[in-house]
Amino acid sequence: MAQSPLQGALYGGQAVIEGVMIRGSSDAVVAVRKPDGEIMVRPLPQSKLWLSRWRRIPFLRGIAALAETLTLGMKALAVSANAALPPEEREDGGIPEEQTLGGFALGGMIAISLTLAIVVFFIIPLFLSRGLEAFGWNYWAANAGEGGIRVILFLAYIWLIGRMSDIQRLYGYHGAEHMAVHAFENGDPMTPSGLRRHPTAHSRCGTAFLLTVVLVSIVAFMFFPRDPLWVHFASRIVLIPVVAAVSYEIIRFNGRHSEWWWVKIVAWPSLLLQNLTTKQPDDGQCEIAIASIEAAIALDNGRPIPASTQTMEAATQAETAE
Repeated sequence: MAQSPLQGALYGGQAVIEGVMIRGSSDAVVAVRKPDGEIMVRPLPQSKLWLSRWRRIPFLRGIAALAETLTLGMKALAVSANAALPPEEREDGGIPEEQTLGGFALGGMIAISLTLAIVVFFIIPLFLSRGLEAFGWNYWAANAGEGGIRVILFLAYIWLIGRMSDIQRLYGYHGAEHMAVHAFENGDPMTPSGLRRHPTAHSRCGTAFLLTVVLVSIVAFMFFPRDPLWVHFASRIVLIPVVAAVSYEIIRFNGRHSEWWWVKIVAWPSLLLQNLTTKQPDDGQCEIAIASIEAAIALDNGRPIPASTQTMEAATQAETAE
């Protein structure tokens, strides 16, 4: 029998195109509003690798969680993009496939995304900070300047993409996802009015994780030499998994102890930043988030996804499993 999510499961996810993905203890679910208004709920099977003992080992679990999040996120985006198309343009002409990206394409997209993130937020600040030494900045000051450049680039990126109208809509779903998680954690009704009792920011948000990575990297890189150049370059690349692992533990701790006064102080910058990455959702967006988290809870408890939100194919699979 599956463990009840009330016994400590941490729910979270991400916004996708006209939808929300929620990851539970053992299953992930994506709920999407199709063009005809129907809510499609689709389970996203996870690799046994992400459910193995690696998920329970401190620091190693952070690296595993990051890899899992990237993989699930790409799968969820593929499903939501396909569901948003008219029926005649979908991958199968009807119900979207669980995964419209093959393994090679999925791996390629993740590799490209990671490479761009590393170049923009790690490599560019590294080379820009080299110029600070020409102005007489010492070792510590130049490393601190590198971190400052990284923070500025990160905040500028968040602000710029938030100006796009499509991203504004995505941010509404992002807010709905957080509110649904808050409502579950506080035992409030899973209704739009129940969700609206809570803020759109959450301490375990992916935005909070990214900001934590940027801040932790400033401290971590401070202790590594800037010369020769290859050591400066290599230290930034090699330490990225370490920085991500430490950042994950910080976010996880903050999420479990969000009521502690000093944790509130530590988490305040990331919660403030979420004013840029979340918006108040409308009732329809709340319904999508509710459908997603309720389906994830049902699967964690060994129950099929509620028939009222299933696609025909998912309902058939649930009946077969029974």
